[in-house]
Amino acid sequence: MSIASGLRGRHLTRRLTQLYAGLALYGVSSALLVRGGLGLEPWGVLHQGLAERTGLTIGIVSIIVGAVVLLLWIPIRQKPGLGTVSNVFVIGIAMDATLALVPDAHGLPSRIALMVAGIVLNGLATGLYIAARFGPGPRDGLMTGLHRLTGRSIRLVRTAIEVAVVVTGFLLGGSLGVGTVLYALSIGPLAQFFLRFFAVPEEGASSSVVASATPKQVILRP
Repeated sequence: MSIASGLRGRHLTRRLTQLYAGLALYGVSSALLVRGGLGLEPWGVLHQGLAERTGLTIGIVSIIVGAVVLLLWIPIRQKPGLGTVSNVFVIGIAMDATLALVPDAHGLPSRIALMVAGIVLNGLATGLYIAARFGPGPRDGLMTGLHRLTGRSIRLVRTAIEVAVVVTGFLLGGSLGVGTVLYALSIGPLAQFFLRFFAVPEEGASSSVVASATPKQVILRP
């Protein structure tokens, strides 16, 4: 998939809206997890740890890490789509904007509410932008590229990457906690639910076929 591919069809306006709404909401959801202070998603742990060490905002760090991961696509011969490049910038910008508006939570009930809202919103955002079919994010593309090169299962490759990311981020000072565990357990079912809800029919494909696709199948689509 090239950056320009997929920019046609009668569902284009809807797909573009879903793509950018999903990416923006993903940034918002990540910021809510930060403000909740009960643990971040795996890559968020790394971003926060790097932000602590560098003095950069977590959104800027997210953009830099996304760009670096995208460069790793070159040796594994992955091709970015519009969604891939947009992912690098939109999420980080939306995250910093949300952090500027939402204060830290005080008291356990407020922190739990922000954590739950962040996880659910992240699942919704994931369903939105994956269903738009403009290509995987840099991190998902790294996973699928390594899966193709090594022949290892998606589950093994993803687990290895995310364990390395979480451990590195934690050692750098990132927030690891109950929110991280709940995110890991719930994001798959949430993304699956919202992916079916926001599925955009492909040209020439029935809506029932698209709605039955799993997030992994959509990510693996060339």
